[in-house]
Amino acid sequence: MQLQHYDVGGFFDEYFVEPGKPRAHVQHLLASLQQLSEEELTYRRRAAEAMLLNMGITFNVYGDEQGTEKIMPFDVLPRIVAGDEWDALDKGLRQRVRALNLFLQDIYGPQQIVKDGVIPEHVIQSAKSFRPECVGLRPPRGIWCHINGIDLVRDGNGRMFVLEDNLRCPSGVSYVLENREIMKRTFPQVFRGLNVRPVDDYPGQLLAMLQSLAPSYAPSAQVVVLTPGTANSAYFEHSFLARQMGVPLVEGRDLVVHDRYVKMRTTRGLVPVDVIYRRIDDDFLDPQVFRPDSRLGIPGVMEVYRAGRVAIANAPGTGVADDKVVYAYVPKMIRYYLEQDAIIPNVETFLCWDDADREHVLANLHKFVVKSANEAGGYGMLIGPHATQAERDDFADRIQADPRNFIAQPTLDLSRAPTLCDDAVEGRHVDLRPYVLSGAKDVFVLPGGLTRVALVKGSLVVNSSQGGGSKDTWIVDNVGGAA
Repeated sequence: MQLQHYDVGGFFDEYFVEPGKPRAHVQHLLASLQQLSEEELTYRRRAAEAMLLNMGITFNVYGDEQGTEKIMPFDVLPRIVAGDEWDALDKGLRQRVRALNLFLQDIYGPQQIVKDGVIPEHVIQSAKSFRPECVGLRPPRGIWCHINGIDLVRDGNGRMFVLEDNLRCPSGVSYVLENREIMKRTFPQVFRGLNVRPVDDYPGQLLAMLQSLAPSYAPSAQVVVLTPGTANSAYFEHSFLARQMGVPLVEGRDLVVHDRYVKMRTTRGLVPVDVIYRRIDDDFLDPQVFRPDSRLGIPGVMEVYRAGRVAIANAPGTGVADDKVVYAYVPKMIRYYLEQDAIIPNVETFLCWDDADREHVLANLHKFVVKSANEAGGYGMLIGPHATQAERDDFADRIQADPRNFIAQPTLDLSRAPTLCDDAVEGRHVDLRPYVLSGAKDVFVLPGGLTRVALVKGSLVVNSSQGGGSKDTWIVDNVGGAA
């Protein structure tokens, strides 16, 4: 594979400092790749795609009337992150998750951060994902956010920023594990001579973390993965993680509250459940507390949870920290709770509920990315520089009608990475979602996480629902070691 004509395009490139000058931690990878012809690289890409399909690594496309199931587009050129840079990010991720956990504990308790004027009360009370029903909850071991996905982006100067937090039901980790497995099968020789940090212990780490939450901790604690069912876009991941952990995959109808405990229906009768790793939103968790029309949850589970007779991960109510307006205050949370500056900064954020910020945003919509506070998957978003005047006018009307629901951020020159597009290698924009597990005993940060890539040329949207794909992410400590 020859990259002498690869164009960095004026962006920060994950492989090259400038055309023809690779970054130090990428040199050994490039040396291995240079031994492959473009035809062989294309062949191996097709082999990887066939493996994805045969392994059932798919997602459902929402809004498709035919319920189309697709493989997650996968690029065989991995993203490489130097070990020393990753170690700094690791510390920043642990810091952020710790502060978010303290925030959730506070906001559903004394709300001291509000009383001290750090976060306005109306920001919390108006958050769609703030659950008054969760006020006074005491999750097992005092932990609210157990599984966290923190989205990171790199700007044109190479600096990493937190783009958003995902604390409700963060998805994508199954692709991290399967991407690595596919790369090992497809490019076994590329791993030779590279010390790539492993990711395959994640299911074991996840199971140990979940078991540590059980009301009476024991390695034999019964854990289940609660899924809304096969129609969910992330069903593959639900079944994959349950299988990897060796625990039952259940739907709400498989669980029942009986004799003040949650129990699972089995062919042997009712079996007590200690921990529920739920992959359904709060609204559908308990029809007696949240949405009465929900048929996906378990009637009465919140009463059992309040009584401390079952653990739920993530805790109900954590979605308030995913609100993009609340996100803007996380650096202040870190300062307030930990008396530290944020190791990984936020992207500069303008809050449209604030009169001055709103006027500035409306006057400069052509420069900003505007996001709805509670949308995900690339929806509810305006990329000002790429939008038409009609689209900007529409968003201006939306902002004025509901200013609390919108934030705006400068359009970053997101970093790019070489990507195999058809039969040529071209730069495509990328982000990174590391995964952080918080249990009773320890915090575990998965080395690398999910690199998502905007496969559409020039696009900044990496979500699979918007045409994005993924790459394997290698944290490389040095050269000359074994994978």
